[in-house]
Amino acid sequence: MHYFSEKLRLKGVKQKLRGVKGRKETVSVLMNSQLCMLTAELKFRSTSLSCVTFPLPILFPQQSGLYEYKIFGGLADCPPKLCADVYMDLDFRKQWDQYVKELYEKTYDGEKVIYWEVKYPFPLSNRDYVYIRECREMDVDGRKIWVVLAQSVSVPQCPEKPGIIRVKSYKQSLAIESDGKTGSKVYMYYFDNPGGMIPSWLVNWAAKSGVPTFLKDMQKACHNYSKHIGQN
Repeated sequence: MHYFSEKLRLKGVKQKLRGVKGRKETVSVLMNSQLCMLTAELKFRSTSLSCVTFPLPILFPQQSGLYEYKIFGGLADCPPKLCADVYMDLDFRKQWDQYVKELYEKTYDGEKVIYWEVKYPFPLSNRDYVYIRECREMDVDGRKIWVVLAQSVSVPQCPEKPGIIRVKSYKQSLAIESDGKTGSKVYMYYFDNPGGMIPSWLVNWAAKSGVPTFLKDMQKACHNYSKHIGQN
């Protein structure tokens, strides 16, 4: 794997979200506003598993010192539908993602919401997320692309827990398409603010290195998915 960074300017989704009411409508707007960018970003060459990471410091308040990131990657021998299935399978993720403490999906007021607790190393407190997501298989100019969008929400039925810090600012856009062979090209746009007293430089380092590592782990999970399906 190899990495490099470059500060880029990106017109944010925030302007597109102004005035949008309701979580379902927000996800729909995110899907439409991000689609063109996602499909354009996927036009890159990749062999085996490689990742390049770009920090995007424009969208989050600059005084926070936190970056948003976009990540390009290639997953060898992992077809895009398989990647999407593995990514969406929460039960399977609890088997291959070592940082998952708790992960489940429940329906509140007719809306599917995911609760996710992440293990942090001692002496840091664990973090948890409450978020919604949507996955669509899309045909764009003859290209079949799987798009997954997620963002944090506030749900009264999922109150904060003592000793765990709630991540209230989290969003992610993921697009997957074939690399023209037996693998996939992946684009991910990612941001979260873990809160607490963690220095911003450490948060940025963890995001830059952690997301590509996650994609590498997901590649291994894709290769083991058929065994998981056979056992269930």
